[in-house]
Amino acid sequence: MRYVPRQNNFGISVTYTHQETLYFINGTVGTPPKSLRLHLDTGSSDLWVNTPSSSLCAESSAPCKYAGTYSANGSSTYEYIGSWFNISYVDGSGASGDYVSDTVTFGDATLDRLQFGIGYSSNNAQGILGIGYPINEVQVGRAGMRPYNNLPAQMVAEGLIQSNAYSLWLNDLDANTGNILFGGVDTEKFVPPLMSLPVESEAGVYAEFMITLTKLQLGSTQIGGDLALAVLLDTGSSLTYLPDAMVQDIFNLVNAQYDSDSNAAYVPCSLANNSTLLSFTFTSPTINVEMNELVLDLTTSSGQRPVFSDGTEACLFGIAPAGDGTNVLGDTFLRSAYVVYDLENNEISMAATNFNSTRTQVVEIGKGVGGVPGATRVENPTKATEGLHGPNSLGGISAGHKRILGVGMVWVVAMVAGGMLVV
Repeated sequence: MRYVPRQNNFGISVTYTHQETLYFINGTVGTPPKSLRLHLDTGSSDLWVNTPSSSLCAESSAPCKYAGTYSANGSSTYEYIGSWFNISYVDGSGASGDYVSDTVTFGDATLDRLQFGIGYSSNNAQGILGIGYPINEVQVGRAGMRPYNNLPAQMVAEGLIQSNAYSLWLNDLDANTGNILFGGVDTEKFVPPLMSLPVESEAGVYAEFMITLTKLQLGSTQIGGDLALAVLLDTGSSLTYLPDAMVQDIFNLVNAQYDSDSNAAYVPCSLANNSTLLSFTFTSPTINVEMNELVLDLTTSSGQRPVFSDGTEACLFGIAPAGDGTNVLGDTFLRSAYVVYDLENNEISMAATNFNSTRTQVVEIGKGVGGVPGATRVENPTKATEGLHGPNSLGGISAGHKRILGVGMVWVVAMVAGGMLVV
């Protein structure tokens, strides 16, 4: 979701846990270390955590217990920075409290004085790990201050990785593991070629991972051609949000029933067996998303699947209308793409994902232009003329249960679905 205002085994690799619509990462904060489960979010830029004394976490149902909490006064390495932390997200969730610094660890990678927020007041039971552009931090957008080094920027500052860049492999809908590589690319996790596109600036500022969509097609039917549409790559968004007219065409083709109250559509669960391609083109690279990656299982509070009036079982469809909001390529798109986020050079490199790859070959991302190994720049990329609104003040959520394993200077972060992976 969005916040508004050397050839070696290098990199930081973290494994994630996947719960069909959420991605989580495991880490520890403070001294002694407190374990936390955080949502991984490319759509925002602040790390923040809950505290046990908040009104939410103190409820009798203990909603924050599973993800963990952090108490500043319980850490001998805690340092107070200021009381201007205040973040909100487009889904209505948010948190406010203090900015602090403390020791933060993911696997074998430890940062001694990483700045983050404490949610003394929040309505989200899990903290967020925002890894977007530092200029999109709430310290900048709401407090009008200079950006600080968030997690990937501080990894560069401390020499853990060479460049402020990372690659993401979510794997398919049925998988329960994938990874994010800070400072590295895993050549076994995608199908070449790996193509690089410019990030679109907003009002002259690079603040979010916006790239230009030029064509959309479902099977043999063109949904949109000759487009120049800015779209946001956001792991914090479970669904993909596109212009209303385009989405309506897709709904008509797949027989989706739209519910305006939830801004979501439902399809027969049998579509989970369909392999028709929804194809996204970005000047030259095309990412194909199979229909079965767009059909999400859901259950009612009683544990049953919902049904249509004729008794057909209903599933959530992975595409929804953006309305007046930002066009977002969320997890229902990103699972089918291997994406390298190069914040240093304001580029996104993409290739088709290699689903369920069991091999790994990690290559370090170097410094400067052309630092992403094996990537080729797209010639004459289309520049967006629609969908750019300029920097604003709402932000994003994401999920990821992960651990980081240090390998030389590249760090691999393992993410596990729904917190079910034991590491």
